Amino acid sequence: MTEFEYKIIKSDRRTLSIEIKNDGSVLVRAPRRMNTKTIDDFVNQKRSWIVKHIQQAKNKLDSSEELEDFSKEDLNELNKKLRAILPNKLEYYSKLIGVEYYKVSYRCQKTRWGSCSSKNNLNFNILLAAMPEDILDYVVVHELCHIKQHNHSKKFWNEVEKIIPDYKLKRNWLKENGNRFINSVRQGGANIGD
Repeated sequence: MTEFEYKIIKSDRRTLSIEIKNDGSVLVRAPRRMNTKTIDDFVNQKRSWIVKHIQQAKNKLDSSEELEDFSKEDLNELNKKLRAILPNKLEYYSKLIGVEYYKVSYRCQKTRWGSCSSKNNLNFNILLAAMPEDILDYVVVHELCHIKQHNHSKKFWNEVEKIIPDYKLKRNWLKENGNRFINSVRQGGANIGD
């Protein structure tokens, strides 16, 4: 017996999958003709993994209160921090992925966390320096994978998943929490960067 509830969505898929939503709810995707007992057995086998990820999701929710505004000085500090930690991450992940990049820029932006140009120049939002490290790693991997696939195709997401197996959790975290960081930038601080 499990200590959590889960919702089952059946479709024309061949395999079972489990998704932990940002609010800690559990979604199980299953083939249309699969019986409930088989699904329940699968969920029970994955119980410890599910409980761990439910707790992680709840911990992230607990820390999602509004941030204090970032002053221009705060943004300068974030800029310095990102410039100090990002080169090592880029070196590590680019070797792991097997790609080379060229120029790296740092900016405070209101719409993007990172980007990769057609010339393989990378751009990163300095607000990433204020986020959990696993989120920064996800954005770094995301942009480096664009060097292999300059799109968001299935091939692209497969590349990301090779390095960050739970990338969907990170992507959802950014979607749900990113605006808190963007909204905390005071007027006048938005041009920090290079």
